[in-house]
Amino acid sequence: MNNASQPRTSLSADATVVTGLFRQAAAAGRQALDPAELAALLCTLGLSLTAKSAPDGQPNTVELRISLNNTREFGMVISAGFGGLDAELDEANFRKDRASVYAVTELTDAGDFLELFRRTLAYQRMASVAKRDGLCLPDGQLKACFERMLALAAVHSPTSPEAEFVLQSLELRATAMGDVMSVQDALCEFAPPQTGRLPRPIHKIDKLIHPASIGIIGVSSSNMNFGRIILRNLMGSGYGKERMCIIRPGETEIDGVRCVESLKALDHKLDLLIVAVAASAVYELVDEIIKTDAVESVMLIPGSLGETQASREPAAALAARINAAHGKPGGGPVFLGANCLGVVSHPGSYDSWFIPLERLPKPRKKPERNSVMLSQSGAFMITRLSQNPWLDPRYMLALGNQTDLTHGDMLSYFAERPEIETLGIYIEGFKDLDGLDFARAVRKAVMNGKQVVVYKSGKTAPGMGGVMGHTASIAGGPILFESVVRQAGAIVADDFNSFDDLFYVAGALHKKKIGGRRLGAISGAGFEAVGMADFIESDNFRMTMGELESGTIKNLEDILLAKKLNALVEVRNPIDINPGADDEAHLQIVEAFLQDPNIDAVVVGLDPTAPSVRALQESKLRPGFDIADPKSTVHLMPPLVDRNDKPIIGIVDGGQLYDAMCAGLMDQGVCIFRNCARGTKALVRYVEARLYADALKTRK
Repeated sequence: MNNASQPRTSLSADATVVTGLFRQAAAAGRQALDPAELAALLCTLGLSLTAKSAPDGQPNTVELRISLNNTREFGMVISAGFGGLDAELDEANFRKDRASVYAVTELTDAGDFLELFRRTLAYQRMASVAKRDGLCLPDGQLKACFERMLALAAVHSPTSPEAEFVLQSLELRATAMGDVMSVQDALCEFAPPQTGRLPRPIHKIDKLIHPASIGIIGVSSSNMNFGRIILRNLMGSGYGKERMCIIRPGETEIDGVRCVESLKALDHKLDLLIVAVAASAVYELVDEIIKTDAVESVMLIPGSLGETQASREPAAALAARINAAHGKPGGGPVFLGANCLGVVSHPGSYDSWFIPLERLPKPRKKPERNSVMLSQSGAFMITRLSQNPWLDPRYMLALGNQTDLTHGDMLSYFAERPEIETLGIYIEGFKDLDGLDFARAVRKAVMNGKQVVVYKSGKTAPGMGGVMGHTASIAGGPILFESVVRQAGAIVADDFNSFDDLFYVAGALHKKKIGGRRLGAISGAGFEAVGMADFIESDNFRMTMGELESGTIKNLEDILLAKKLNALVEVRNPIDINPGADDEAHLQIVEAFLQDPNIDAVVVGLDPTAPSVRALQESKLRPGFDIADPKSTVHLMPPLVDRNDKPIIGIVDGGQLYDAMCAGLMDQGVCIFRNCARGTKALVRYVEARLYADALKTRK
């Protein structure tokens, strides 16, 4: 697998030819190649235009489209899929990777992209025709074409500093007849390179999340405004008053925190300045922050900067001034926000969210926090944490409208931190080319042994409009986004529930070994055992039900005999162990499945409503027959999970009566879901991502 930092196949002579073609077209006032120039370009790719040898739609002809496109978010992207009339169909009509596949050019190579292309219906149609006619597939031609297109993309990429021209699009319309691929038509457009934003000094994110000193602007001395709530939350989260100051003329202290007249009056440089003033005051204040060089990082709380029509032009000018400061010695301060809820940093001992702690208590649910949540929407984090306290991230940062720091910046920083294992990210849109930085950071994180779970909003036209009105982001096409980010190595969630599930399962199973895709399914409820088997397939990946070895079958038969269930239960996978099975029977059978070399993971229904299971917080019918009993699942299952390196998902499908059972297990690190569909689906997606990450590492 080629690294992003390594050059692709050297085509210096061909690159010179292509640059000459672009110069020639530009001198003629064109930004597209004419037919003669296209023929010369195709020659550098080892291709030539061929007259159609068969009419469209002939049974032995498969139409293809292979393209390079300079996208706003991801830079150069290669794609391949349906051609002809099929290409006009909405890709949303197809399952993932069936109509077309996409990849960032610098994160793939010809072999990998050919493997990705094999998932498409276009390739599968070629395979069917070739098999019928006794011919070979044009894999060699396809791979050579992909390789040369990737090399062309590397030379004429918007991120290439040597590029005299940037390739905007190259589309090849081709046909395949058996083992012969022919190019029927081509289009190519180019443009001069554009100046991008300067790199942000992302090492200063460390000052943002581990500040030795914090200043606040916008604290009221008489009212409980946002600034005052932030101040109270900082103190309530354990940040020392002696390390804080308030920028407020005419006051000496507020709530025991000293005040200073201005930024110029500071006696030392602040690690972090929190700005909680009206949006109209931000523009002048940012200029003062840059001019005084009094802080390392800034948190912009105010909303409406760039989110309304009237504010977009001044907000863009503000972003330009911040960007220019990064070109000065030292790089200037980094800015988080605007329209930013703030940061919760447990290692930094501070919470700057303007949500009162009484409305969002943050109980410690893990002995060691190992995750990060990054979100463009602060409310997204609040609701996720409120509903799922077991997520309990080490850091939570709201990015707002990315006036300065971006998704790519944040993920690049956290991808290198060894204590972080999982990252959950909510995205509404990318700044120009930041999708590329983000995809690079995803790959870096995955190669460093982390999992990245992503949800992107704005999947429909109304959704995109809502995004523009919220954090001034431009939401790109969801199919392109998912394909590119998933190919980089992220786990892409379909909705809010699947984000919760995938982020949770990634954290709970991070240290478990993923040896394959063979599942063992156990339950005392017949519908649940069958349901687990029904949910082992996603759009582009599936697990299989592992075939139990004879030794495992004998072991299971002995367990069932000892529990007097042998006459009621047939040993198989999935296995319905009958509602008469008690806690010990469930877990002994789980252990037997785990010891089988043909089983890579187990999903077990813990059957809380079954009379023999100790699932209640307190049993009135059978006093002491509850989760406090040492023979209960709450006591027996955590050691089983700890001593086995294979993933185990427990299912507690029941109402509020069984919340205490779930909490008791989850508090001890057992991965619990409340229904088998969500639990099994999350496991399938997670196993797919882990196996893909392992494949990336072996091809490094």
